[in-house]
Amino acid sequence: MDNATRYRLIDLTIDLARQRVERGGMPLDVTGLSFRLLACLVERGDRVVGFDELMAEVWAPAVVNEETVTQRVRLLRQSLGDDARQPRYVRTVRSRGYQLGAPPVPVGGEVPRRRTLWPAVAAVGVFAATAVGVGFLAREQKPPMTAQREILERAGWYAAMGQRENNERALALYDRALREAPDDVAALSGASRTRAARSCLYNAGPDEARDALGLATRAVSVRADSAAAWAALGYAHDCLGDIPGAIAGYERAVRLDPTDDASRASAAYLYQEQGRLADALHANMDMRGDPGRVRFREVQVAREYELLGFTGAAEARYRHVFDLSPDNVFANIGWPAFLFAQKRFGEAGVALAEARGRGTARSELAQLQGELALHRGDRGAAATAFAEARALRPSATMPATLATLYGDAPVAPAWLRDRIASTRAALQGDPWPGSRLELAVLLEAAHDRRGAVAALSEAVDKGWRDAGYLRASPLFVPLAGDPGFEAVIEAIGRRVTAERERVLEAPWCPPELRTRRNEFL
Repeated sequence: MDNATRYRLIDLTIDLARQRVERGGMPLDVTGLSFRLLACLVERGDRVVGFDELMAEVWAPAVVNEETVTQRVRLLRQSLGDDARQPRYVRTVRSRGYQLGAPPVPVGGEVPRRRTLWPAVAAVGVFAATAVGVGFLAREQKPPMTAQREILERAGWYAAMGQRENNERALALYDRALREAPDDVAALSGASRTRAARSCLYNAGPDEARDALGLATRAVSVRADSAAAWAALGYAHDCLGDIPGAIAGYERAVRLDPTDDASRASAAYLYQEQGRLADALHANMDMRGDPGRVRFREVQVAREYELLGFTGAAEARYRHVFDLSPDNVFANIGWPAFLFAQKRFGEAGVALAEARGRGTARSELAQLQGELALHRGDRGAAATAFAEARALRPSATMPATLATLYGDAPVAPAWLRDRIASTRAALQGDPWPGSRLELAVLLEAAHDRRGAVAALSEAVDKGWRDAGYLRASPLFVPLAGDPGFEAVIEAIGRRVTAERERVLEAPWCPPELRTRRNEFL
């Protein structure tokens, strides 16, 4: 063979075709950009690869700088267990770039041949969105691309980067493709996804998701057998808060394309929100491709472990993805939120500061900062944080409620009455269990403890399973010790116990959980 796909690097086995790295037969967590970076170095043998070449081969057409490359090398070293001070696998060559620590040896006597890497990805979403990379394709092996196909491939690459500016670049390209071919299903689906991402990921209002729904509806009308179109339709419904519509879209996409792991993981998130924790975990364990290529799956599994009561396993996963994926929005939210729910408030504050220092501007983080301030007794800092949360997501009602309740001005009784009434009205037909928490906070402010407990009880009936947050949050401290509140916590416990037993008895139960069965007997 004159085109190697498997190499030995010291004690590592690197399979370019399968995008897999092993040591001693055990897989290492090297995926996404980290794998592409390693593959680029392997393809160059033992020569020094400069920053410009790495940026062109690994990131292009996205625009990045040398700091981005340096950060990714750091993450790759962490995944490989490499030490930057005494590197074995990836050496820094000052002012020039990077080089492997030893020549890569083709497995089976293959002769290395340099390939031109062309990154092509499909933009798909979860939690709000999940991006999956399509991997390395040899440019010389592909038929010549039409201008439309090239536009769509570049748009998909930008969309999968998981960054606001690249999402906008992707949308501009999809819109350009639609001007050329208004019924192009790939362009309709991609434009829908990137518009919905504006709402789900980047703090835009619901109008963007409504436009996305219209585009996806057109896509499925043009091609009812397109899994990508149904996935886009599910995501648009997801971003509009329509759980049944979203699940229907995602499940249809998976039926049409059983390898669509991104839609499978997106459906899993919504099962989780409905309190179907065993179904959610099963879906996330049932990946047909490389699970590491589903961008937010690891955070979802950590959350499911947390809600199921496997706290140690959840912590290990949260910490791992937080450390290794600084650009993962939901890892930056999930890790400090987990620590907060465990009442590890000091650690939560440190993690929150690090997440915000990474440039993650999310309403959820600002709200968490406000709740931490309330826990410290700093009402002024809480008011500032809640106001920031409201500014980041003007369409969300909970931050606006907290900003008013904890603001400098006294709360007018008329405002509180009207807010309770409008919130009750908005909850009619709202499937999201967490929406009831806002009503509970408002009723608590109105000194209606019974009503607040009833709102929490309804949240549990709808699928709320996070007892840890209810016990940790200062928003619900006035209810602590109330018999009704304790009954809510016990109801969550009973439902979680049933879901946990389903997991532990299932043939697909992850081994790391099966070994913990005795903890719950």
